Amino acid sequence: MVYKLYSIFANTRKEGTMDLSPFQVPFERKMSLRDYDPEYTGKYENKEGAEKKLKKYIKRLKVLQNVFYAEGDYAILALEQGMDSSGKDSLIKYVMSGINPMGCQVFSFKTPSKEELKHGFLWRCMKAEPERGRIGIFNRSYYEETAVVRVHPELLAAQKIPKAVMPADVWKARYEYIRNYEKYLVENGTVVLKFFLNISKEEQRSRFFERLEKPEKNWKFSANDIKERVHWNEYMSVYEDAISETNTPHAPWHIIPGDHKWFSHLVVAEILVRTLESLNLRYPTMSPEEHEKNLTMLKEELKNEKT
Repeated sequence: MVYKLYSIFANTRKEGTMDLSPFQVPFERKMSLRDYDPEYTGKYENKEGAEKKLKKYIKRLKVLQNVFYAEGDYAILALEQGMDSSGKDSLIKYVMSGINPMGCQVFSFKTPSKEELKHGFLWRCMKAEPERGRIGIFNRSYYEETAVVRVHPELLAAQKIPKAVMPADVWKARYEYIRNYEKYLVENGTVVLKFFLNISKEEQRSRFFERLEKPEKNWKFSANDIKERVHWNEYMSVYEDAISETNTPHAPWHIIPGDHKWFSHLVVAEILVRTLESLNLRYPTMSPEEHEKNLTMLKEELKNEKT
């Protein structure tokens, strides 16, 4: 059963692999982001050792993804959430650098369009679900609807949900919708992994300065980014609620230290590798009888081909 996937993955650790328990959110109790150090780097004192290990994982991901794509039994959906400049783009760029584009898809969810606002909040993400055999990555996701929209209630009003059907506690209702949706995904063969890139407010400030000072990074900056820093504590609070309410054994949350990108890349790469390995992937095969039958049929077809 896919429901057992996470427990198998969490309790199986090969020699030379990382202890992933510091990044795993415990189930069935309220979590606090204060319990997770954004600067944590484990045994790695600098990026040289981590980047060397990351290169090995990128090569391993390439091999595993080929089998995953060929077998086509499961899909993987990796959700990335985090504050502005937490490293979501660079994580995708580096960790997935060895992946065959045919078996991977990336969607970035920004401000909803007019069309998207006329549908339920899950609709635009449901359209982007990865098919079996593919790794799908969401750069932000439906979790924005329990974070940004909660911090800015006027965005909820803009969705024009009829008052007659609006739940009394809209956030509790949305957590329930998300839990049910992720259960539905898992029961249809999609492995759901959720990553919160946990950056400190000080590191975000430093990265904003870099975006302003380097011309080639100016395009990444928005004046709204500065305005949102005023709401930092509110964002931490609503993310804690969302993570606590939707952290399940079949769709677990991982809190990834975000202040050192080289370490966050390594952690996510290892989680992806170990998740793929836990699926016991195999290339599709035929029985000797089927193989011989197909060969004979193809030979006859070539012989009888009209020139």
